[in-house]
Amino acid sequence: MSSLDAVPAVRRLQTDRPDLVAFEIAGSLSGPDVENLYGLLEGAYVLHSEIDLIVRASDDETVEWSRVAGDTVEEGREHARSHIRRCASVGGAGGVASLVKEICGAATEYRHFAREDEAEAWTWLGGRETA
Repeated sequence: MSSLDAVPAVRRLQTDRPDLVAFEIAGSLSGPDVENLYGLLEGAYVLHSEIDLIVRASDDETVEWSRVAGDTVEEGREHARSHIRRCASVGGAGGVASLVKEICGAATEYRHFAREDEAEAWTWLGGRETA
């Protein structure tokens, strides 16, 4: 990777439970970043038929919705309904929280937490981030 390459915006976080999947959004999400996020979720579904999900982002992140294929969103939402039990977004008021809510859909138990309430989000999901 050269210094001119874009840094991936989605980073997987380690948790204390194998069925608790966590991501950090580090930068605005382009269409390919959203596709990457969906791909990482698909990988988690292969390992665990049901997961809990937490996504952490700063409040100034945005999502390039115009560069995300509509069928990708619909397929991602359909798979999430089948596999995600609980879903939390932390921060991300600039667009990432709406992406996470869109991923989780209406059938999943979803909550949004402010950045300063991140510990409450982990408690709600019954897990924690590990080093």
